Amino acid sequence: IAHEMKIHDTVGIDLVAMQVNDIVVQGAETLFLLDYYACGHLDVEATRDFVKGVADGCLQSGCALIGGETAEMPGLYAAGDYDVAGFAVGAVERTQILPRMADIGAGDVLVGLASSGVHSNGFSLVRKVVARAGLDFHSPCPWLDGASVGEALLTPTRIYVKPLLPLIRKQVVKGMAHITGGGFTDNIPRVLPSDVAVDIDASAWDLPAVFKWLRLAGGIAVDEMARTFNCGIGMVLVVAPEHVSDVVGALNASGETAAVIGSLVPFSGREEDRVVVRNTGAW
Repeated sequence: IAHEMKIHDTVGIDLVAMQVNDIVVQGAETLFLLDYYACGHLDVEATRDFVKGVADGCLQSGCALIGGETAEMPGLYAAGDYDVAGFAVGAVERTQILPRMADIGAGDVLVGLASSGVHSNGFSLVRKVVARAGLDFHSPCPWLDGASVGEALLTPTRIYVKPLLPLIRKQVVKGMAHITGGGFTDNIPRVLPSDVAVDIDASAWDLPAVFKWLRLAGGIAVDEMARTFNCGIGMVLVVAPEHVSDVVGALNASGETAAVIGSLVPFSGREEDRVVVRNTGAW
């Protein structure tokens, strides 16, 4: 999509976001990042825009961009194509590593932080839905006035690091899940002990317009939506009931949109039944 739209800075932000958001869920602060850019022939403007996006992502997350690598490999990449990768290092005191599995149990509350859109996962399905709808990336966007489909889909991944670090240091968060590929179904159980399950109330937040359009235009079942996309929630926190009000208040005061979206319940069943999303009629 970035190639088609000639928009490359958001790809750089996405590259940073996928790393720093994954690092912060360990309770760690990202210290520095390096990027890698490979192409057949260097397009100076596209490369400049990409690196600008990486720098913007580093500023948003408070980490340093200390270097990178550019590789030109004619014959391996089609004209205009490029491949990017990143490497980041974070640090955390051993006593503050998350998740705190021994402290997590039934009755704990799930707090969700709003996403900015599709983020960086599920785009194979997104592209198929766009094609099925008879649109291309330059078509007017059905869910966002004044933008093309491509521009709307390239909205960069939200970076949650700065609002979360103070809460981590106060030790009021027991665990966090970055909702990427696999959606709620695959990501939340990774930070939980085996004796609890996830009960999510889909009516607790408004499904963003992009996901409503994808579901309807693609004929996607709600279960598939929950295991493929973030569905409007980019980060999930596990919080003790007595800390929920303070955590939600602090996050909203910092500019995030946070809300209680569910809870943990006792579990002794099949792994595939471990995440239940209720009230999907609201979607």
